[in-house]
Amino acid sequence: MKLFGTLTSPYTRKARLVLLEKQIPHQFVAEGPNDPGNEIAALNPLGRIPALVLDDETCIFDSVVISEYLDTLNDTPILIPRNDALARMRVRRWEALADGIMDSAVVVRGERVRAPEQQSDAVMELHNDNITRTLAYAAQQLGAQPWCEGGSLSLADLALASALLYLDLRQPERDWRAAHPALAAWFARMEVRSSVRTSMAA
Repeated sequence: MKLFGTLTSPYTRKARLVLLEKQIPHQFVAEGPNDPGNEIAALNPLGRIPALVLDDETCIFDSVVISEYLDTLNDTPILIPRNDALARMRVRRWEALADGIMDSAVVVRGERVRAPEQQSDAVMELHNDNITRTLAYAAQQLGAQPWCEGGSLSLADLALASALLYLDLRQPERDWRAAHPALAAWFARMEVRSSVRTSMAA
C-alpha cells in the first residue's frame, strides 16, 4: 500500500505513525495537492491528504478513516480499544481533541500566509484561543499519566503527538511546554519513539 501526503501535514503524520507503530509494510509518497503534476485529485475526489492506496487501488481518505482501517489489520499493538466501549470512546475523543488543535492551527497558518491586508485578526484570535483552551484541557486530562488512555500506547497518543509537532512547526512562538510541564514531559517521551523520529525525517 501507499500513503500519499506531505511531511508537514499533521493528518498525514497521524496516519503514518499508525503504519509505523503497527509495522505495516507501505510506501510513503511525499506528495501534496499543490505539487505540480500530483496524483492526489485523481486518487481522492476531495483532493486532500492523506490518501491511502491499497494494493487493489482502493483509495481510503481522511486520517480518521485511514487510522481506524489500519488498526484492524493486526493486533500489535491495538491502538483503538475493541471490546470496551468507554475506552474506545475516550481514545476517539482524544483524537477529536488533537484533530481540533490541528484544524485550528491550519486555519491560523492559512491566515498568516495571506497578504497582510487580507488577514483576519478575529479569525486568528478565535482559533488561537481554541488551541490554548484545548491544550489546557488535554493537559488536565493527561495529568501525570504515561499514556493518554489506559496502560499502553493508543491512537490518542499518536494523534496528540501529531498535533503538538504541528504547533512546534507552525507556531514556534507558542510556549505550550512552559504552560503545561506534564504535557511537555509526556511529549518528550513520545518524540524519541522510532516512529515519531521516522515521521520527522525528510
